[in-house]
Amino acid sequence: MTLAILYVVTFAVFLTIDYIGLSYIVKPTFEKDIAPLLLDSPRIGPAFAFYAFYVGCLLWFVSWPALQDDRSLLWVFGSAALIGAMAYGTYEFTNLATLKDWTRRMVATDLTWGTVLTGTSATAGVFVARWAGKAVT
Repeated sequence: MTLAILYVVTFAVFLTIDYIGLSYIVKPTFEKDIAPLLLDSPRIGPAFAFYAFYVGCLLWFVSWPALQDDRSLLWVFGSAALIGAMAYGTYEFTNLATLKDWTRRMVATDLTWGTVLTGTSATAGVFVARWAGKAVT
């Protein structure tokens, strides 16, 4: 039950915060340089596949071990933020290296966003899972 709570909460927080960030931070930044490449609305299937897999990996590498070893929420945030920086950095720096209209501003915006988003989502998931576990006992 704890694992299900952990996954659902982390997924919901990630999706909710990312929707806000994509709408008001990332998309406006990207529209300045690559507007013709952006879809009017995202493709839901690939987006869902990314979120489901990404959150699953986040639980595997950070959140579940944190629950098992009673790691601090600061450790959860830092470890998850590192994974976020790695994942979003891979995407952003590869695009900067290979795509002609990719800009440093886009890299900085999305890299920062993904780092904070990942850290926050994992921390919220672990916090709620711990709280729910204590409420049951």
